[in-house]
Amino acid sequence: MFIQTEATPNPATLKFIPGKDVLGDGAVDFRARDEAMASPLAVRIFDVEGVTGVFLGGDFISVTKGDVEWSHIKPAVLGAIMEHYLSGAPVIEGDDTHENARGIYDAKDEETVTTIKELLETRVRPAVAHDGGDIVFHSFQDGVVSLHMRGACSGCPSSTATLRNGIENLLKHFCPEVQEVRAV
Repeated sequence: MFIQTEATPNPATLKFIPGKDVLGDGAVDFRARDEAMASPLAVRIFDVEGVTGVFLGGDFISVTKGDVEWSHIKPAVLGAIMEHYLSGAPVIEGDDTHENARGIYDAKDEETVTTIKELLETRVRPAVAHDGGDIVFHSFQDGVVSLHMRGACSGCPSSTATLRNGIENLLKHFCPEVQEVRAV
């Protein structure tokens, strides 16, 4: 098994590509080991000293580190991923990977929210997945779109610029009702 790694715009996060589906069409973000108990893969990765976050995407795993150098923990993370796939254990036990995709918004904004979600799904999420992250719709209230930044996007130094210069401009262009985009 050959696992590729890619740098992300967030220097604290590396993207690991095992060459196999991780979650297929799902995604889940774990910010601590105790949140990851339903995922044997994430638990193995959190067992590596210095790991502070694990994001499981469709075909990749983004791992966030604390105050350690990648050269010290990257081999152990690669080993944990390889051990998991060789064990035959599931990535997630049960089916808790799909979040409520509805989000929070007023029923009168249904058409606008549908457009926002479609733009996020078709234009934004594929681009940020390439960088090892994910952005998920949270709410639309009073012209403000709130988004969850996950994986490499969470805590990334360039995420504010991505929100303001990229996503906000895109959504304002197609949805004049959008006045601002915020991370939650």
